[in-house]
Amino acid sequence: MELLKVTHLHKEFGQNTVLNDINLSVEKGEVVVIIGPSGCGKSTFLRCLNGLEEIQGGVITISGLPVEAGKRDITKLRQKIGMVFQSYELFPHKTVLENIILAPTKVQKRDKEEATKEAIELLDKVGLVDKKDYYPRQLSGGQKQRVAIVRALLMHPEVILFDEVTAALDPEMVHEVLETMIALAKAGSTMLIVTHEMAFAKAIADRIIFIDKGDIVEETRDVKEFFIEPKTERAKKFLKTFAYE
Repeated sequence: MELLKVTHLHKEFGQNTVLNDINLSVEKGEVVVIIGPSGCGKSTFLRCLNGLEEIQGGVITISGLPVEAGKRDITKLRQKIGMVFQSYELFPHKTVLENIILAPTKVQKRDKEEATKEAIELLDKVGLVDKKDYYPRQLSGGQKQRVAIVRALLMHPEVILFDEVTAALDPEMVHEVLETMIALAKAGSTMLIVTHEMAFAKAIADRIIFIDKGDIVEETRDVKEFFIEPKTERAKKFLKTFAYE
């Protein structure tokens, strides 16, 4: 079942074209990994998908409904598309549990007791239930990122976007976050992931999208073959800069 559809997406910043005629369809339960050099438009693409950036052309739909930045119903549509950022975005004056249940109780008007119960269950799944009363400053970077993932999950999104979620982490903390995301993939979550972790991309992706200079240069469901012998010279050159197994 098609959940997310992007048709002829065009994005500009001033006179600079950032995304050029992007077309993409994502099925329910699919894990799409987006890779490419820094500055190629990957993060901007994710921000367009949940209406954080206005687009200059094309159409984005989630479950058949158009995503349009600035429209009255954009808050409701964003609940269908969760996003986990590189920078956590946790409120420093609120505990882990308070951070997690804030949006479900305030935006979705869910019962606080019900939201708290589910939040604790999710924290337990990612190994952080004992940190529920901690404040962000008391957590490691990897722990903060797992809290951010739980916060997104508690909104019951149809699609989850991950924007370089390990980029700000020390190497030893990366593994715990990636393991959490792999568990989500195995549970059937629909995810679009921007990452520079090539071994992780190879392990988790159902499909690879390679973007360069705002264009989809290569797209494939044969993930293993892509990392052995990509079809385009640009992708070959890009992969040579990484060491992965």
